[in-house]
Amino acid sequence: MTRLDDLIQEALRDEDRDILEATDEQGWFALGLSQFRGKLGWVTWVIMTAQVAMFVAGLWCAVRFWGATDPVLALKWGLSGAVLILMATMLKMSLMPQMQADRVLREVKRLELMIARHRG
Repeated sequence: MTRLDDLIQEALRDEDRDILEATDEQGWFALGLSQFRGKLGWVTWVIMTAQVAMFVAGLWCAVRFWGATDPVLALKWGLSGAVLILMATMLKMSLMPQMQADRVLREVKRLELMIARHRG
């Protein structure tokens, strides 16, 4: 926490502190695991299943690449493995913008809740 965060917490009343604790920022792993729940959780499951399949196939191609004695076969397995592993990485990275959007939405909801409490 920064000094500014400490000053904000000191200025808040007890009920506002409860809001902050209830909507506290999630850690990296908690935020990542929260992608598997909710209305769009099934999309994350599909992406991660495809990502795991591509990664395993890429590793299998890599093993075949290292065992190949013919240059043409080595090229075939090496390119296939590299492309599959890169595609798996791209699929996994496609979830990062959603995680960032969830962080922003969580902060907006925190502000909305605080404003509603002050009005009511």
